[in-house]
Amino acid sequence: MAKTARPIFRCAECGHEVAKWLGRCPECQAWGSIEERGTASVTRVVAGAPTSAARPIGEVDIESARALSTGVGEFDRVLGGGLVPGAVVLLAGEPGVGKSTLLLETAHRWAESHGRCLYVTGEESAGQVRLRAERTGNLHPEMYLAAESELSALLGQVDQVKPSMLIVDSVQTMSTVSVEGVPGGVTQVRTVASGLIAMAKERGLPVVLVGHVTKDGSVAGPRVLEHLVDVVLQFEGDRHSSLRLLRGIKNRYGAADEVGCFELRDDGIVGVPDPSGLFLTRREKAVEGTCVTVIVEGKRPMLGEVQALVAKTNLPAPRRAVSGLDSARISMALAVLEKRGKVNLFQKDVFTATVGGMRLVEPAADLAVVLAVASAEREIALPADLVVLGEVGLAGEIRRVNGVGKRLTEAARLGFKKALVPPDHGPLPEGVRALVANDLVSALDVLGLNRRRSTKGEDD
Repeated sequence: MAKTARPIFRCAECGHEVAKWLGRCPECQAWGSIEERGTASVTRVVAGAPTSAARPIGEVDIESARALSTGVGEFDRVLGGGLVPGAVVLLAGEPGVGKSTLLLETAHRWAESHGRCLYVTGEESAGQVRLRAERTGNLHPEMYLAAESELSALLGQVDQVKPSMLIVDSVQTMSTVSVEGVPGGVTQVRTVASGLIAMAKERGLPVVLVGHVTKDGSVAGPRVLEHLVDVVLQFEGDRHSSLRLLRGIKNRYGAADEVGCFELRDDGIVGVPDPSGLFLTRREKAVEGTCVTVIVEGKRPMLGEVQALVAKTNLPAPRRAVSGLDSARISMALAVLEKRGKVNLFQKDVFTATVGGMRLVEPAADLAVVLAVASAEREIALPADLVVLGEVGLAGEIRRVNGVGKRLTEAARLGFKKALVPPDHGPLPEGVRALVANDLVSALDVLGLNRRRSTKGEDD
């Protein structure tokens, strides 16, 4: 007996297919989105002629895959040297963080170095983009601008202009009539991205796609979008700060953990090749409750300052406020400091923060956080030329961190002469004196933080 064709039920939001109708999509959890989409068709695939002959890997030409510099140094750093012909880059970030400003600067530099660049906008009119480009000084005869929101019209613009780089702002505003759904929907975003990627690979055209983010900061749209593209970048920044960080999340052509630093100004965006000074507060004398550490973002060591404030409270549950740090790690660090270091934090509010909008989530900053809190509670300032490195375990031990020499070389360049480091730290740069601590108690002893300094100048 021949089997009858069975209907297909597909989610209108994410495209997930199920065998029967459901009230809620098991993939995207949307209610009432499952619809019947005809019957399943069985397709038999037969062998066909290959598009190109297979060759030994050593005979494959790599010159066509060499990265081309965009002209923006910090952008090139995160990309791994520049844009590779045929690469598709997804740049995501919150609204107003400066994505369009960065890409206008990139388009300007690219037009100066490599020729024609096409900027396609689907969110603004061409006149609005022109005004921003004039304000930031990013005008060039080889920069072409088009306002399109349909995929076929966008491809027509590419055929007409013949650019050497394409920028699409943004992929969520583009749509195509070949599939159903609203612009920005999962099906539309996936189809538009697939079409642009196929065009980029066929023509060897580097493409930069701007992507929206959800309220939790992840890239909006289907997860397959991040799998399809070659590079995924996250543009981050605080609205109250001019500092912007470009983080690499995925990169098929370089390191996936590099970070580029930019400063957003009224007249555009500027790369910051030496950002360590932005995260430090220079003072004439040491202040209690502050400690300096060194983190590594990608291959770049950067100095960061941790500040802490400890104050008595009458509330039954003392406050634990955190800014720029991982709240879970801070809770563990405070528990270790109170249990192992015998620092009383009961009925005391503890506030911890970083300077300059830096976010410290690396375990190497644990010891700096603990010592900053101990300094604030004991009312004893740490030396102004001291930098602290180390991960603090729950047993109070101080663990070794990677790249101690590279971190302290950057600290020595900025004038720090002493370093509190864990044992087995390896060779240190010239001019830096090591203070070694095996555990939290020995670290407090070395810095004289085991006893509070009274107002009379005596220890109590």
